[in-house]
Amino acid sequence: MSQNNDPSLDRLRTELADLDRKILELVALRQDRVTEIGRLKHRNGLLARDFRQEKEVVDRARREAAELGLSGDVGEQLLLLLIRSSLTVQEQDRVQTSGRGDGRRVLLIGGAGKMGRWFARFLASQGFAVEIADPSGAYDEFPHVSDWRDSRLDQDLIGVAAPLRESSAILEQLAARRPGGIVFDIGSLKTPLRAALDALVAAGTRVTSMHPMFGPDTELLSGRHVIFVDVGVPEATSRVKELFDSTMAIQVEMDLDSHDRMIAYVLGLSHALNIAFFTTLAESGEDAPGLANLSSTTFGAQLEVARAVAGENPSMYFEIQSLNEHGYQALATLQSAIERLRTAVRDGDEAGFAELMKRGEDYFRDTQRD
Repeated sequence: MSQNNDPSLDRLRTELADLDRKILELVALRQDRVTEIGRLKHRNGLLARDFRQEKEVVDRARREAAELGLSGDVGEQLLLLLIRSSLTVQEQDRVQTSGRGDGRRVLLIGGAGKMGRWFARFLASQGFAVEIADPSGAYDEFPHVSDWRDSRLDQDLIGVAAPLRESSAILEQLAARRPGGIVFDIGSLKTPLRAALDALVAAGTRVTSMHPMFGPDTELLSGRHVIFVDVGVPEATSRVKELFDSTMAIQVEMDLDSHDRMIAYVLGLSHALNIAFFTTLAESGEDAPGLANLSSTTFGAQLEVARAVAGENPSMYFEIQSLNEHGYQALATLQSAIERLRTAVRDGDEAGFAELMKRGEDYFRDTQRD
């Protein structure tokens, strides 16, 4: 009898499917309890995330997994996945029940783009009435206009989610129109927008600038950073920050120049490293599947990050590299570091090679101490 015709195998597979169903039913029941806990925390003014409690849950999972003859790692990874899912459920429920929008109107210029869509969903979940202005077309059920200049600009909030060059022009034109609502942009760089932001301030517009440090696929904001750049109108900054009060996002305030200087490394350098990494692989003559089959832990992790970067929008990534006045310095420093590494390897300079690694170790030790 072949394995596929063995009735015992069919029976066991049926039992396994039943067990899978029961596991999912328990997960669904756990999510219901999570929602109840989140609402109780919110009513009692407690933080949504309790790291001490999370550690207790994970430690308990490791112990109980071992008692059941399972690996402690299996218990830990399973509970970490459930904790992340629970936090997402709690955060989304808190955002929706906070209802900060109360029907107030929002115009998202560039709202059909990826991050524009994220903000449309995010603001709509808070009760805002969202309208999309985007020449590329409508998004979901949101009211749509092709050209924002056809709008009366009488919305309570106006968000600019266009590419940087377009955002600068849009902000300049908004300054001429002097809308009564609060204006904000979500640009990855701020110095290219400086003149336009200054023009809005001079026109008496309530304006601020923000930078969400996450991508459009993000569901859980816990541990994610949102940067706010006050351009001289504290009230506008405060009002836009309130949009994230019901989330677990980490809010960071900084000045415009510091933002772009640091982004040259946080985004510019990390993007450049990955572009150089996959360009080197593409020109190596080695095929990706073959290298992946031999992957070490380090290479595998780097490969996944590089694959994600390779699939991003080239125009946006080029803007981040080319429009940041601090960006070239970061690239020049990277080039110098690679040349020093290359020279040490070529010359058999083990001491020089070790010094590079020692400097990195010291840098990260100092960072952890801070």
